[in-house]
This record gives sequence, structure tokens and C-alpha cells, in this order.
Amino acid sequence: MFRMLAAAAAVAVAVLAAPAMAQAQAQDRAHPQAIFESDRIQVRVDGDMDGRDIILIPGLSSSPEIWQGTVDHLTAQDGAGWRVHRIQVNGFAGAPAGANAQTGPAPTPVAAPAAEEIARYIREQGLSRPAVVGHSMGGTIGLMLAARHPDQVGRLMVVDMIPFMGAMFSGPGATAETVAPVADQIWAAQSNSPREAYVAQATASITGMINTESRREEALEDMRRSDQKVSAAAFRELVATDLRSELPRITAPTEVLYVKFNDARMTPEITDAVYQASYAGLPGAALKRIDDSAHFVMFDQPQAFYGALDAFLAK
Repeated sequence: MFRMLAAAAAVAVAVLAAPAMAQAQAQDRAHPQAIFESDRIQVRVDGDMDGRDIILIPGLSSSPEIWQGTVDHLTAQDGAGWRVHRIQVNGFAGAPAGANAQTGPAPTPVAAPAAEEIARYIREQGLSRPAVVGHSMGGTIGLMLAARHPDQVGRLMVVDMIPFMGAMFSGPGATAETVAPVADQIWAAQSNSPREAYVAQATASITGMINTESRREEALEDMRRSDQKVSAAAFRELVATDLRSELPRITAPTEVLYVKFNDARMTPEITDAVYQASYAGLPGAALKRIDDSAHFVMFDQPQAFYGALDAFLAK
């Protein structure tokens, strides 16, 4: 079955490891929050400053602006009272790379340090067990946060991400150790790829990961304005990181939203089986497939996404 995932994984690479511009200057799609200083992340806060807290984490090479519709939805609800914290990972979508910069021949982690900085943000800002929602690589960061700091997360929603991407490349018996050579090859290829070829490949792939044509350009813009080596290092980290053994540490109510793999051979039933096996270590997790959507669920099926989010937050 995992051999059949190879094509889906190849497409997922481009969204999760969208190519990048080297050290682009921060612009309007990067959102610093002055009250919290970090060289790994930035935070933008919107909504009711006295409301309940929710943290939104975008995927690799994505801007926090991918959540704008979600922010509008949450803050428009009468009596809901949400204070929304949007995360920007440094090096993505125009934000300076900071400590995420890749300065040596070997890649250094991006997702794990970001998770630790979010934990520090929660602690220093005195947030009381906020809800956390992460898309793609943001889902990985959310899993790290909830597993490694279970007392800090009130509930967790993971959007279209499994806890070990390496299995998609090396089969069901894969481990972080056995997949490391593959991850290293990906890092070498992506970090050293000529810019023009890198952008062309990613543009084609991202186009296939967003069904709604009018929403594609903003994701492509984020990709083009990200730091190429930061994106490559982060994707290498995603492939080589196996969080399955950490799932039992998660105590927060968890829901996983996902879509059918973008491959004609991958039926909804096969997709369901992959997610069920991937999250077997977290038996309390609710798994929900969103149909007629590609990877960016909040773009392709916003009302279905908002409905699922509302129901999850209301539990």
C-alpha cells in the first residue's frame, strides 16, 4: 500500500517544502508581535483581547495570512470571544530567517525549535491551555507542542498531516533511522537546486494542491518569498521525524482533518486506512475526512472547515 503513496508523497513535497527566496525582507505577510521577542517565530494577535485563546500555525513556507478567513470567521461569531494568535515561522513567506537560517553544510531543525518557542510564548503570555490548530507542517508543530508540553494545550486540531511522513517514502517498516538517508538526499537536492528549476517544479505541484484557482497565487507568493534552505531543512526534518511514539503523551482532545491523497490510485478508503494506522497511538483522536478538497482545506472547503472547527471548539 505504501508503494502506492509514492506519487502522493511527491506532490506533497512541493506544498510542504515549497521553494524559497534567500533571506527575503519581512513584508506585509509577516506579522511581528512586539510583546514577544524570538529569533524563531513571530506572532500576530487579533480578535477579542479578553477572549478565549486559539493558536493558528501555518504550514511550511506559508504565511499566517492563510488563516485570514478563519480569523474572520472566529471573530465574527456573536459572543464567541476568541483571541487569535497567528504564528509566523521565521524564514517563511518573507520573514527574515533569524536563527532558522541554514549556515552550514548540514541542515538544522526548524519545526522542533518553533514548537519550543510557541511553548515559551504560551508560558510567558500567561495563556491558559489554548486551542491549537496546525495545517501541514503546522500540524507537526502542533503535535510536538501537545506531546512535549501536554499541560499547555487545551485541544489540538491537525489539518492534513500524519505523524511520520517518512513512512510514505520507505514503507510501513520505516523508522527515523532508516529514512534518514532519503531525507538527506531530499535536503541536498532541494537546498542546492537552481532557483528557476526549483520554483518551476513547486509552482506546478502547488497548483495541484489547491483546487480553488483564485486562491493559488497567495500560496505561490508565500513560496517564492521564503528562504530556500530554511524550507529544505524543514522538509528534511519532517521526513525524518517520527512522532508516533510520542502520541500517547498527548492529553488534549485531538481531531485530525484530512483529504484524500491527490492520486487517482489512492481511494478514500486507502486514505482512511493510512490515517487510522498513523494515529493508532492516540486512540482518542477523532479522524474526519473532508471530501472535494485538496491539501489547503481552508481554501477549497472553507465552510466545511469552519463547521468542523466550530464543532471541535464547542466540545
